[in-house]
Amino acid sequence: MDRRQKIAIIGPAHPLRGGLTTFNHRLAKEFIALGDDCVIYSYSLQYPSFLFPGTSQFTDEPAPANLTIYTIINSVNPLNWVKVGRRIAKDRPDIILVRFWIPFMGPALGTILRLVMKNKHTRIIGLADNIIPHEKRPGDKPFTKYFLGSCDAFITMSEKVMSDLRSIEKSKPAQLVAHPLYDNFGAAIAKDVAREKLGIDKKDKVILFFGFIRKYKGLDILLEAMADARIKEAGIKLLVAGEFYEDEKVYQEQIDRLGIRSQLIMRTQFIPDSEVVLYFCAADVVIQPYRNATQSGVTPLAYHYEKPMIVTNVGGLPAMVPDRKSGLVAAVQPMAIASAILEFYELGEEFFIPHLRAEKQKLSWSKLVETIKSLGRL
Repeated sequence: MDRRQKIAIIGPAHPLRGGLTTFNHRLAKEFIALGDDCVIYSYSLQYPSFLFPGTSQFTDEPAPANLTIYTIINSVNPLNWVKVGRRIAKDRPDIILVRFWIPFMGPALGTILRLVMKNKHTRIIGLADNIIPHEKRPGDKPFTKYFLGSCDAFITMSEKVMSDLRSIEKSKPAQLVAHPLYDNFGAAIAKDVAREKLGIDKKDKVILFFGFIRKYKGLDILLEAMADARIKEAGIKLLVAGEFYEDEKVYQEQIDRLGIRSQLIMRTQFIPDSEVVLYFCAADVVIQPYRNATQSGVTPLAYHYEKPMIVTNVGGLPAMVPDRKSGLVAAVQPMAIASAILEFYELGEEFFIPHLRAEKQKLSWSKLVETIKSLGRL
C-alpha cells in the first residue's frame, strides 16, 4: 500500500468555472478519499480579456467543501511566477499534477515548474488536454516546448494528444488514460421530470448540443443539418445549452437564413453545475459535430447519464464513442450528421444502453490516480 503522499494540482479551480475546474475538484477529492494530502494551486488571473470571449470567468456557486485551493497564479506576471515557484518548491509536494490545455500558459507554468524542480524532490507530471491547440496563435510551438521541458512525465486522455505529444517530446515517460466519468453532477433523473423543469414538451424528439460555443465545435454545421428536409419532417428539435464564446450574431443570422428557429431550443447562457443533470436527462441523444477535437469533456458526462452520442470522425472522438455501440460516428458534413440523427431514432435509445453501461465501468478516477502515482515513482 502506498504511503500518504503530498499531492499538488496546478490548474483552474473555484471560483473559476468550466470543465477543467470541475475535473480538478473531482480529482483532488479522489486523492483525499484515498488518504493523500491534496491541494490545488489555481489562477488569480487565468486569461487576459483577448483570450476570453465569454461573459465571465467566475462562478457564483459556493466553493466545494473540504478542498484547499490557493488562488495565486497570475498567468501574465513573471514576478508572480517566481514567487509561486519558490513557494511550491518550499512546500515540497511529492507529486505535482499540472494541467496544460493552451500554449499561452507555457511561459507561466514552465517557469514555476523549473523553480520547483530545484528542490530535487518533487516529481512533475503534465496532464495534457491539448498539445496542438484548436485555435492557433503565434508562439504556440515555443511556449508548448518550454512547458514540456519542465515536466518529468505526461498523461494524455486521447490517442490524438499522445501522438501530438510524441511529435515534440519523444523520450519522457507518458501514459494514456481514459477521461474519467464526470460523476459529480448528481444522479440521473427521469426524462419527463427534466423536461418539465426546462419547459420542454415530453413528446418532442430532442438532441443536445452542450458546452461553450466555439468555431471548432461545429454548431454551424449542425444548424445546417437541422435544415435537412428529413430532420424537419421527423419533427426533431435541437437543444443548445451553453454560452457563446464568439460572435452570436453570426449564428442568429444563420438560423434565420435557414428558417429553423422553430426547431431550436436555445439556452445560450452559462449552465451552472446544479443544472447540468437537467439538460442531459432531458435529451434523447448528445451530439458533438466538432470540426476538430482531441477529446471532449462532454463525452464522460454523457456516459455518466447513459446518453448515446453522435460524434464526428475527428481526433479522439471515434475512439471514445465506438460506432453503433456507445453512439454513432458521422463525417463532418451536414447531410452525414442529419443521416446519423435519423439513424439514431430508427435504432432507438435502448439499442445503445448496454454498451454505454459497459464502457462506463472503464472510466474510473482510481485508474487515473494509480497512473499518476506510478509515474511519480519512476
